[in-house]
Amino acid sequence: MSETPQASADRLAEAVRPLRRVGLEQLMALIDRTSAVIYMRDVEGRYMLVNRQYERLFGVTRDSILGLTDHDLFPPEIADEFRANDLAAIATGTPVRLEEIAPGDDGPHTYITVKFSLTDADGEAYAIAGISTDITERKRAEDEVLRLNAELERRVRERTAELEASTQELDAFAYSVSHDLRAPLRSLEGFSQILLEDHAGQLDEDGQGYLRRIRANATRMAQLIDDLLDLSRATRADLRRVRADVTQIAEEEIAELQQASPDRKADISIAPGLVVDGDPNLIRIVVQNLLTNAWKFTGRAEHPRITVDEPEPGVLRFADNGAGFDMRYQDKLFDPFQRLHTSSEFEGTGIGLAIVHRIMRRHGGRVWAHGEPGQGATFWVSFADGVRSGDGR
Repeated sequence: MSETPQASADRLAEAVRPLRRVGLEQLMALIDRTSAVIYMRDVEGRYMLVNRQYERLFGVTRDSILGLTDHDLFPPEIADEFRANDLAAIATGTPVRLEEIAPGDDGPHTYITVKFSLTDADGEAYAIAGISTDITERKRAEDEVLRLNAELERRVRERTAELEASTQELDAFAYSVSHDLRAPLRSLEGFSQILLEDHAGQLDEDGQGYLRRIRANATRMAQLIDDLLDLSRATRADLRRVRADVTQIAEEEIAELQQASPDRKADISIAPGLVVDGDPNLIRIVVQNLLTNAWKFTGRAEHPRITVDEPEPGVLRFADNGAGFDMRYQDKLFDPFQRLHTSSEFEGTGIGLAIVHRIMRRHGGRVWAHGEPGQGATFWVSFADGVRSGDGR
């Protein structure tokens, strides 16, 4: 048999009667056990209810605070802000979420507060309720991070200024030393040449040999000074990233090498359309050093061969079939003044590959190599922004 509407209503009323008797006690037990600050004020701003967390934080009891306003409890500027936020929530008729600051035992505390109005059956607001969560520790941590970041930025600016000043001093010193060293070198070379040309008859073969060695070492010293200055420029020169045509640069460098040694024949293969994003001046130094090495170390090859291509996207390869090197010593390749061949075998100062390494590092790229004695060497360079072929790949 189905239940009549009246019987159903009576049964529901009987079921909720115990809840009506203990509803307020249960509500208070609930809000007293939360870590949030919960309170209720009437539309005039007088306290109607606070939970235990409110009592603990602000040193009041709920009985003593009833009927008081925020202006009775807090400094005027804080109370004014609280009241303005209450009125805003009442005016909008919807919950508002905002940050509020209240005094605490260890200084101001920051709260995330949600405020909403309570309305009667006619929709008129009769009270404002608030739930506030203390986020002071998070805010203090954020403020500390901001402070540390600001301090770090200040130190970085100071350190950068110091480094820039040091760099300028080092540049000035390097150019000054190079100028001061070149003058006596020119004298050594000039006077030794005069002796060989005008006074050779007064010197025996050993004496002439010594003079030739003096001239050769003076020339080598001048080249070493130039290389050191190039290494300095590669480390500290301004970096300007634009489109650089590696194919054109390589062809120009090979043409200069062939012009300097017109009797040499070599099989040269340079892939078309090789383009990189980087500093054209520094990239030219990279190509120049790698091709000069390849040209030099293929000097004794029966059929010298030099190749510049792109074996995979983003990577340039410089390969030759020259003297090569022992892979056991590959870690020394890119260190200044480290040479894997004696000066009597191949001339050089051991600076070129160190310059290449530093330029590639400044571009965010890298350089690596593989070789075998008598079987040639291959050098790869990879730029951070990659290599693009002429078709726009």
